[in-house]
Amino acid sequence: MSYQYDFTKTSKKVIANLENLFDTLDITKSEFESALSLPHDQKYKSFIIPKSNGSDRIVYSPHKDIRRIQRRINRRIFNSKKNDCNGLISWPSYLYGSIPNIINDNSTIDHSIVTDVSKDYIACAKNHCGARSIMKMDINNFFDNIHQDQVFNIFNKLLKFPKDVSEALTSICCFKGSIVQGALTSSYIASAVMFDIEAMTVKRLHKKKLVYTRLVDDITVSSKEINYDYSFAKKVIIDMLTFLELPVNNSKTTLLYSSTSELLVHGLRVNYEEPRLPSTEVSRIRASVKNLEKLAEDGVYRISRDYRKSFNRCLGRVNKLGRLGHKQHSLLLERVNKIQPLPSKNDIKRALKFIEKIEGWYPAHQDDYWYRKCFNRAHSELNILQRTFCNTAKSLRTRLRFVSPPNEE
Repeated sequence: MSYQYDFTKTSKKVIANLENLFDTLDITKSEFESALSLPHDQKYKSFIIPKSNGSDRIVYSPHKDIRRIQRRINRRIFNSKKNDCNGLISWPSYLYGSIPNIINDNSTIDHSIVTDVSKDYIACAKNHCGARSIMKMDINNFFDNIHQDQVFNIFNKLLKFPKDVSEALTSICCFKGSIVQGALTSSYIASAVMFDIEAMTVKRLHKKKLVYTRLVDDITVSSKEINYDYSFAKKVIIDMLTFLELPVNNSKTTLLYSSTSELLVHGLRVNYEEPRLPSTEVSRIRASVKNLEKLAEDGVYRISRDYRKSFNRCLGRVNKLGRLGHKQHSLLLERVNKIQPLPSKNDIKRALKFIEKIEGWYPAHQDDYWYRKCFNRAHSELNILQRTFCNTAKSLRTRLRFVSPPNEE
C-alpha cells in the first residue's frame, strides 16, 4: 500500500449550488435557514468538563437541528466510506483520529481497491514502533484557533465548492467565528485544516528519515537514531503552525530518548515491533477484573445499576488488551463474561415504561437524534433483561421493531 501525503477528492463532481447542497444533505432550504436563525444561546449549550491537569475544558452540545445537519455533512461529504456521493475525500496516511478507517490502496482513485486501515490512537502509535527518539508537540486550544475563514477554505479550495455553498457549510459548522469542541463536524475540520501545507512539512521530515503523525492536535515525530537533534524538525513544524495562526503549547512539547526514559506515544510503549501497554496498566486491568469478580459475589449488587457501570468500565479496559493483541485478553475476557450484569424485576417495569414512551413519541419524533439515542438504549436494556427474563425481553423487542427510526446515511 502506497503512502498518501495529500488530500485527494474521490469524485470529480462538486456541489454546484445551494439546491444541490440541500439535496445532498436531504434537507429543505427552510430547515437549513431555520437552524441558522436559532439564537446563539439555543444553537449550542456549553458544559465545563475538568481536565486531568486540573484545568477546565468547555464542550458544546449543538441544537438537535444543527446536529442533524452536521451529521449528514460528516457522512455525505467528509466520510469517504461511500463512493456515490459528491465531494468525498481520501485522507493522508499521517492523519489519525476521527476520520474514516478506509484509505485507497494506491495513488489513483479506484474504489474497487481499498483496504480497511484503523485510524485510532493505537494505529497512530504503531507508526513509531522501534523509535529511539521522540518529539511530541501539542497545538494550544486547537479548535478555538481554527477560524471560520480556514473552514471556508476547506470547502472552497480543497473540496472545490462554490462560494455560496462553502459559506453555507461554514456557517453551520462554526459558532462565534470558530469551530467548537462538541460540534459533530469539528474533528473532521481539525484534521483537514492544514490541507494546503502539512503534506509539504511531512515530506521534508521524511527526507530526514523522520516519522510524522498527527492525532487531531497531538503531533508526534520519531527517529530510529539515539538522541536525535530535533531542532530542524521543531522549527519546520512551528513555521507551519505559525503560518496558520495555530499556537504551540510549549508546556506540552517534550523530547524522549530511549537512553533515558521509556518511549510512550498516546500512552503506549513503542520500544517494540507492536505498541504495548505499560506493565503497570496491565496490572491495573487485572486488578479491576479481580475487583469486579468480588463485587459479583453479592447477588443483590450484581443486579444494581452501579454494578453495570463498573462492568462496562472493566470490559472497556479488557477490550483494550484485545486491540493490542495482548496474550491475557482472552483469559480476562472470559472471566468478565462470566459475571455479566443481571436484571431485576424492577428492570422489567423500567423497560416497559421506556418502550411505552418511545411508542408515544413515534412517528412524530422518529427523525430526532434523541429519539434514536433512546431507541438504542432500549435495545441495550433488553439485552440485559433477556439474560433472566427471556420471554419478556423477546415480547418487548417485537414492539420496538414497529417504532424503529429510519436508517440515516
